[in-house]
Amino acid sequence: MYWARHLVKLLKAVERIGRREGATIDELAQHLEATKRTAYRMIETMEEMKFPLSEDTSGLDGKKRYQFEASYLKKLPNLSVPELRLSLSEIIALSFIRGSSGPFKGTDVEKDIESAFKKMDAFIPEKFVTQLDKVRTLFSASGRFTKDFRDKDEVIGALTEAMFKQLTCFVEYHSFGDDRVKHFKIDPLRFVERDGGLYIFANATSFGEIRVLAVERILKLTPTEETFTVPEDFDPDILLETAFNLTYDDPVTVKVRFSADQARYVNERRWAANQTVTDQPDGSIILELQTSGRWDVKRWVLSYGSDAEVLEPGDLRQEIAADLENMIAAYSPKK
Repeated sequence: MYWARHLVKLLKAVERIGRREGATIDELAQHLEATKRTAYRMIETMEEMKFPLSEDTSGLDGKKRYQFEASYLKKLPNLSVPELRLSLSEIIALSFIRGSSGPFKGTDVEKDIESAFKKMDAFIPEKFVTQLDKVRTLFSASGRFTKDFRDKDEVIGALTEAMFKQLTCFVEYHSFGDDRVKHFKIDPLRFVERDGGLYIFANATSFGEIRVLAVERILKLTPTEETFTVPEDFDPDILLETAFNLTYDDPVTVKVRFSADQARYVNERRWAANQTVTDQPDGSIILELQTSGRWDVKRWVLSYGSDAEVLEPGDLRQEIAADLENMIAAYSPKK
């Protein structure tokens, strides 16, 4: 990236010296947000490139001002180099985003993300370069559980274009629920990342409802020339808030008792938009939450083993008890 950064500084130097009054070395360094040494290097570069520079010390302050010859100045086009004035906290935030692109690893999207950040790097002031290098060592993205989308570039690209242009698409989709390949029409609305997976909210026009589709299960996507309008009541944030994971169906109110050993960890997180926590005398807690995605809730409770007990609803409690009996049978010695 050195050449790109150097080129940006050169253009900024030409723009500053190209003003009618020219610039002193201090003014040039301030304009470049760099050291005087860098400013002198820019002057040397322009001289090597045969820019018609002249020097003037006739001002009241007696300082040397660098200018372009008047005849050249008239021919010089107006230059406009964008200023990117980022605070350290903004740079840290962007670096965090840069390191959180796990689902796109190995895809063209990852290449585009890296390309965009490299272009942006060229406009970051010199005084932040060292800090930026340090910031990049603060974040490490885990690829654990991340799904592989390297063979889905074409699908991701087609989905992106269809979302921008609001084009209805024909989709060929492998449904894991019944292990069938299905064909139907969708209006793709929004990408969603969850637990290393990439999904989309789509209005399944064939079924008349909003569905969540896993991108890796889309075998083929064909945009049509038919356009769609995003439903007025579509609010992905609300849908994500009401679903326990990514499955949203009929609402369910669940009460779960967590042992004292796990209470502190459960309390650290917000599990649903509507939840209450009641402390118990023995240090355990009862978490009551209203959400959807009954199967996701059951799987979550089971992940805590004996440290979690469903109190309500009764049918979910019975369902988990039946699952546990089946598990015991599976682990019992075979006769």
